[in-house]
Amino acid sequence: MSEKSFSAAINEALDEELERDERVYLAGEDIGEYGGVFGVTRGLQEKYGEERVRDTPLSEIAIAGHGFGAAVGGLRPVIELQFADFLATAGDETVNQIAKQPYVSGGRLEAPLTIRAPSGAGVGAAAQHSASVQAWVGHQAGLVVVAPSTPYDAKGLLKSAIRDDNPVIFLEHKALYGAKGEVPDDEYTLALGEAAVEQTGSDVTVVASQQMYHRTVEAADELAEEIDIEIVNPRTFAPLDMETIYESVRKTSRLVVVDETPLRYGTQTHIAGKVATEAFWSLDAPPRVLGVDDVPIPFSPVLEEEVLPSTDEIIDAIRSVF
Repeated sequence: MSEKSFSAAINEALDEELERDERVYLAGEDIGEYGGVFGVTRGLQEKYGEERVRDTPLSEIAIAGHGFGAAVGGLRPVIELQFADFLATAGDETVNQIAKQPYVSGGRLEAPLTIRAPSGAGVGAAAQHSASVQAWVGHQAGLVVVAPSTPYDAKGLLKSAIRDDNPVIFLEHKALYGAKGEVPDDEYTLALGEAAVEQTGSDVTVVASQQMYHRTVEAADELAEEIDIEIVNPRTFAPLDMETIYESVRKTSRLVVVDETPLRYGTQTHIAGKVATEAFWSLDAPPRVLGVDDVPIPFSPVLEEEVLPSTDEIIDAIRSVF
């Protein structure tokens, strides 16, 4: 095991997959010589050349359409949109074409395409560059939606995403690019659609991902002498591993779900609702959900933190179910 940053783990996954499979190539704005807006693809064009690490025009429609055509044609493109919010710009390509092509073609055409998109708030990127879109894209039938929380997640899940025959939206939280963690030195992948119990406990289940996972770990550390907390990291939102969540709730009898998506039609309410219907008799208290209120993410750092669930709010939510 070696300690790596989140961004270094992604870079390593891309490097290994480019080397492993000649059908894999990268495309996106400024990903070549510049190394990407967040530096994640730094050094890859120098190593693999401009044909396999391609700078594109500033057009999300063109990038997504280009990747879709290449995927249907037998390649395995990994395209990068500079911000997850810009998936809306390429909405027709992403939602009406990429997601639906395998279905409308009767399974004759596959779209093994990975769309990398930095998501999430907490870095002062303002309303049009800070959205968490896992609920929105999770609504779209045909898309796999991945949201890693740790460097270990990021590398293993990205390698699996590139190898998957379905179109994958790979959401990288901007505030986590510098976060460090242990990553195996040997080859590994992580299965898409399998959650991870990151911390075992007996008193309450907390489901959390990305930046909220790390705030939940902080909350669990602070409450360690008071409450035994089990933390479940979903890893993917489509497919969503509800069985692992049900199993945890049946053990703990209490549930808190925290995510950075808006509360209105968010991932939190979906997960809590599924537990309330499928594991109702295991609950000793109503589930609690935390997320972003019905507002765009503010630019002001003070207001931005106000709309995001804080560690203290997670602690209060956990205490409230007892």
